[in-house]
Amino acid sequence: MSVVALAEATVPPAPSLVTLENVSKTYRSKRGNVSALEDVNLQIGDTEFLSVLGPSGCGKSTLLRCLAGLDYPTSGEIRVGGELVKGPPKDLGVVLQRDVLLEWRSVLQNVLLPVEARGLRVADWREKARQHLDLLGLLKFENRYPFELSGGMRQRVSICRALLMNPNLLLMDEPFGALDAMTRDELNLELQKVWMEDSKTVFFVTHSIPEAVFLGDRVIVMSPSPGRILKIIEVDLPRPRDLSVRETPQFGTYAREIRGIFQEMGLLRAR
Repeated sequence: MSVVALAEATVPPAPSLVTLENVSKTYRSKRGNVSALEDVNLQIGDTEFLSVLGPSGCGKSTLLRCLAGLDYPTSGEIRVGGELVKGPPKDLGVVLQRDVLLEWRSVLQNVLLPVEARGLRVADWREKARQHLDLLGLLKFENRYPFELSGGMRQRVSICRALLMNPNLLLMDEPFGALDAMTRDELNLELQKVWMEDSKTVFFVTHSIPEAVFLGDRVIVMSPSPGRILKIIEVDLPRPRDLSVRETPQFGTYAREIRGIFQEMGLLRAR
């Protein structure tokens, strides 16, 4: 397949929660216009785990910000649950590469921040927050402060905070990109566990081909700027997946296909 051709639409593995139709984004400045996204069409299934891959500057984060209602397309439309996105959707959780924890608040207080932001009774949500911390192995650290935690533990707190209000849609922008390989593998496993137990729809941006294949039901491969969808790869690997799946021929086939696309774009060397 030539990478200059756009990917044909594929049917998501469940009824669609998110629909993007002809989404383009252009930033205007005194130096001229910069096209970040161009004619993105996509359906994301309810409870689907969608991995998004692409070179730096291809518009992955711009697309995520538009999904989050923090930015708006120049043309086209985005719908979540059938409703046009005109601001942050109600049932939304976001995890960024930086955990953005408040250093003067304890772990538990950081997780409860969305409750306070919505003016709800903190006491009604404290036990649920502790359950999420327990799920990610952080309960005994609930009274610690962020500066006392490792990078991986801080990201676990960030994930707990994003999940607390039981969002239907979880947006994750390279959440493990700054972590060491072993911690990243551990959090891949824990994220898969949380996703399978809570049945969320996840839009997961990453630069890692193995991570995208390991976590995703489908992998979206995007072009250099302006970002377009070049290929949508359906990942047919049984769940739950453990790290040994990376050694299987089928996993290798998916990874080679994706690397081949980047090589054809001149972004990876063949040798």
